[in-house]
Amino acid sequence: MGYHRAGFEVVGVDIAKQPHYPFEFHQADALEYLAEHGQEFDVIHASPPCQRYSTFTPNRCKGNHADLIGTTRELLMASGKPFVIENVPGARALLRTPLLLCGSMLGLHIWRHRYFELWPDMLILTSPCRHDFRPVMITDNGGPNGNGWGKPRKRTPIAVKREAADIDWMTGTEITEAIPPAYTEFIGRYLLDSN
Repeated sequence: MGYHRAGFEVVGVDIAKQPHYPFEFHQADALEYLAEHGQEFDVIHASPPCQRYSTFTPNRCKGNHADLIGTTRELLMASGKPFVIENVPGARALLRTPLLLCGSMLGLHIWRHRYFELWPDMLILTSPCRHDFRPVMITDNGGPNGNGWGKPRKRTPIAVKREAADIDWMTGTEITEAIPPAYTEFIGRYLLDSN
């Protein structure tokens, strides 16, 4: 949605069905689709699975999740197109000169750090995080009885999550893995201004 708001025509690809995705969508392996169709796009955004690097994945389970950042980068470089790779803070060391974005930098009432590798490299100035307010919790992990560490936690109502992330078309579960549109709108405007 953020790229759309910035002025791009958006096409999404995911191996899983995305019934609430608001744009053209292809259900396919993203890496296979990129290898076959990458040349058809002006810019490519990739969000490889983050579970291997997420703080919410127990350490004993991290090895059960694929590390697709390097493979994704190789295919993106082969496409010859400008690209963005997004991932969680735990993957920061794998991203080249990553840009940090947080909801608090972009006027959202959430703290959600995400790192973005941009190619070709771009210098993008951002304001610092503003963690001087109590954020809306939009990540509910650990099942119905806890937060992943055995502590009960009250669920945040879906309407509150949607407003905090500026996402009104997703379910609560989908929002927990989504990038708020403000992040990609911010990047999309820089990409358009640089070309």
